[in-house]
Amino acid sequence: MSEPLRLGIAGLGTVGVGVVRIIRQQAALLEARTGRKITISAVSARSKDKDRGVPLSDYGWEDDPVALAKRDDVDVFVELMGGDEGPAKDATEAAIAAGKDVVTANKAMLAIHGQALAEAAEAAGRVIRYEAAVAGGIPVMKALTEGLAGNDISRVMGVMNGTCNYILTQMQATRQGYNALFAEADKLGYLEADPNLDVGGIDAGHKLALLASVAFGTQVNFDGVELEGIQNVTLEDIDAAHDMGYRIKLLGVAQMTGRGLEQRMSPCLVPSTSPLGQLEGGTNMVVIEGDAVGQIVLRGAGAGEGPTASAVMSDVIDIARGLRLPTFGQPATTLTTARPALAAVAAPYYLRMQLVDKPGALAKVAAVLGDAGVSIDRMRQYGHQDTAAPVLIVTHKTTRTALDEALAGMDKSVVQGDPVAIRIEEVD
Repeated sequence: MSEPLRLGIAGLGTVGVGVVRIIRQQAALLEARTGRKITISAVSARSKDKDRGVPLSDYGWEDDPVALAKRDDVDVFVELMGGDEGPAKDATEAAIAAGKDVVTANKAMLAIHGQALAEAAEAAGRVIRYEAAVAGGIPVMKALTEGLAGNDISRVMGVMNGTCNYILTQMQATRQGYNALFAEADKLGYLEADPNLDVGGIDAGHKLALLASVAFGTQVNFDGVELEGIQNVTLEDIDAAHDMGYRIKLLGVAQMTGRGLEQRMSPCLVPSTSPLGQLEGGTNMVVIEGDAVGQIVLRGAGAGEGPTASAVMSDVIDIARGLRLPTFGQPATTLTTARPALAAVAAPYYLRMQLVDKPGALAKVAAVLGDAGVSIDRMRQYGHQDTAAPVLIVTHKTTRTALDEALAGMDKSVVQGDPVAIRIEEVD
């Protein structure tokens, strides 16, 4: 029997406690599946005296996570503190320098510092594993780096923030507006300490940047992700989209184009009948498209103690088994620097606008769209509201540049207020 694999766990929040619980409750199963014991040497957190619901007296304690990372009785440093700077980054760097492998759930740290950390780890013969950083319990990083490694990936997309999906689906189900559902999500504990990480698309953008790096063999580039949150999505848009056969999702899309790497995290319309369109509540879904395999759909819990701790343990188990892969699927020094796409791939768009009740208003709108090269696929006009009438338009494929040109040229004498434009992502 091999020597035990000894862990040092920094961060005893929901996920850290979940990892401790799995190791304590599933010791025999873990040993049977890896051929060696998995043990915890020491832990670290902000407060030593807090009751976390699991026994911790069997383990050493370090107030400083950097000291934990350097301990001689730690083989794998498990970083579950979070944050792109500060103790998490310092301790991770210390662990690599001390010859430890690293398992982390820290999407922000890797999205911003991943290239430098990967190069340092690989130069030292160490591995960084981060299944828990992307889509919780869904094994998407393992799918990309192992199961689909023989594929040329054309597109990766998904709903990767459960809080946003909860708010959007509850808006439709309960007829409440964004502000009311935001308050409810906060009360239920679904929001980060900084809510903009969730509703602003930042959290999901970090995940998309990591997926794109592995999918396309590029250096992780969070700065290249176009971000738009869900704060401006209205109940009116959700209803109108439903009427046209769509649902609104905060959707991440990454694809390599002739203009460069496109990375978008923004509200999009998807067909109501598609797997993404049917995704409810806080569930996550990642869709991967490869040349050999076609389309793969992965669905599951994107957060929470059990699912995220499960993902952490999958990485620990791989290390215990001796599986050692480069951080981003290929040696960090071979990753290319992708040029951010200057313009999104052409797509249909949903437009909602209020037309002033006067003859020829709709004809003027159609003319402006046509002059910009934007053609109308279908249109729906509703009953008048005071002096204006709501109009919904679905365009044929067009670029956002052409659409913005058309919207800027709309005659304010016939269009009341600012038109709403949301991209329609074509998915099966």
